[in-house]
Amino acid sequence: MSDVSTGTGKVVVNRAMSLDGFIAGRGHAMGWVAEHLTPDAIPEVMAATGAMLIGRGTYEVAKRMSAEGTAYDGGAQFVLTHRPPDEPDPAVTFLTCELEEAVATARSAAGDKNLEILGADLAAQCLQRGLVDEILVYVLPVLLGDGVRFSPPSLGRIDLEPFGNTQSGAVTTLRFRVRK
Repeated sequence: MSDVSTGTGKVVVNRAMSLDGFIAGRGHAMGWVAEHLTPDAIPEVMAATGAMLIGRGTYEVAKRMSAEGTAYDGGAQFVLTHRPPDEPDPAVTFLTCELEEAVATARSAAGDKNLEILGADLAAQCLQRGLVDEILVYVLPVLLGDGVRFSPPSLGRIDLEPFGNTQSGAVTTLRFRVRK
């Protein structure tokens, strides 16, 4: 468990990834994910999630996808940002605090459920600071060639312990514990 634990849930980096290691295509395109993976395809993950901590860039992409009819409901939404939007979003709490405080705030909102970390940069920062318990990856059958990588080169080495993998249709799900 991470040091900022306030409930019994875990801090989980949860993402879909192309076979060549991208979590978003060129221009942060995410439509390819919905071709293979929908929230109703992962009901156990949705049921285990109580809150999401999202980076600002990922929030903007998710907002665009929601307007296009692709929505993902993982509980209370918190966006960690240096620049909150001028127009508030009633469905989101914008946080401008330090990372550890943001994780603790979102963990508290998640209660006994998991906190999902969404966004490549935010996830890398959480991993670097030892705040992540697990990584859940949905490997999708597509090669994107370019886009947003699973992690930035600056992340450095993080040791993982595999503890689960499943195949459901075209989606391979991989689960890892972060070694601390």
